[in-house]
Amino acid sequence: MASSALSRLANIQKHFNPTNPTSKGERIVKISPEVSEALSLGKAVVALESTIISHGMPYPQNLETAKEVEAIIRQNGAVPATIVILDGMPCVGLSLEELERLAILGSKARKTARRDIAHVVATRGNGATTVSATMFLASMVGIPIFVTGGIGGVHRHGESTMDISSDLTELGRTPVAVVCAGVKSILDIPRTLEYLETQGVCVAAYQTNEFPAFFTEKSGCKAPCRVDSSEDCARLIDTNINLQLGTGILIAVPIPSEHSASGSIIESAIQKALKEAREQNVTGSAETPFVLARVSELTGGTSLASNIALVKNNARLGAQIAVSLSQIGEQS
Repeated sequence: MASSALSRLANIQKHFNPTNPTSKGERIVKISPEVSEALSLGKAVVALESTIISHGMPYPQNLETAKEVEAIIRQNGAVPATIVILDGMPCVGLSLEELERLAILGSKARKTARRDIAHVVATRGNGATTVSATMFLASMVGIPIFVTGGIGGVHRHGESTMDISSDLTELGRTPVAVVCAGVKSILDIPRTLEYLETQGVCVAAYQTNEFPAFFTEKSGCKAPCRVDSSEDCARLIDTNINLQLGTGILIAVPIPSEHSASGSIIESAIQKALKEAREQNVTGSAETPFVLARVSELTGGTSLASNIALVKNNARLGAQIAVSLSQIGEQS
């Protein structure tokens, strides 16, 4: 192709450098030296969200998991860029001290989607970024790949509640590839896939023809397309950016079979947790953390262990894709 995806991303940084001061002398985004150097050299960088650290598990397990995930990305040749808002400053790439601060803050850090970014920054608050906010900030600085556990989606009974995650609309307007284990099985997976189609989002399953369901390898839904290697994924991302489609890509990776939970056990726990959420009037952004926590309790921690295992698996593949993408840039 005439110009590579990475050269286009370099142009983003050239025309809009978020580390430069504004007219008021303020920086828009703080990029760590390690991430900044990697981006300037066209090296592989992988964005990571921070909600999984603050709201996904307790301290110090969250800190250890975060460090392990970053280590996996480095071991596979890429640079990790955990994204968070600290004291009103969006940060892309964290020091160990900042990572520990986030882990200790836990749920005191506001769960921050795209809609919340301006308010958290304006009030100089602390915000743990969800998928939509992480995608936005990653795209702002030119990071094309983002690894997470699972994305949000259309909630069960969403046809009447209109409870649809902003993750889906973000995928429809932000050219970042999201590597995940599919859609959380607490959601309505068929309707989520329909909504992604409406948004024009390319959804690819990794080494399978079936869309995975987070805790389990199968959802019963056929994947729109399939990729079988990190090189396949990189070519898909490169093509998407070169065509200037303006949309993200969802690369759904099945949880490793040895960590896959029993579908019937998980579904039973989900139904009970959803019932409790309704009885306690837990809605909106609070519902998913509540349900996931209850599912973990009801399954004796099995679901949390599965969650950690799939995030690590996604991190490994995400780093490999980032390396393959950087190699495409070098060959152009």
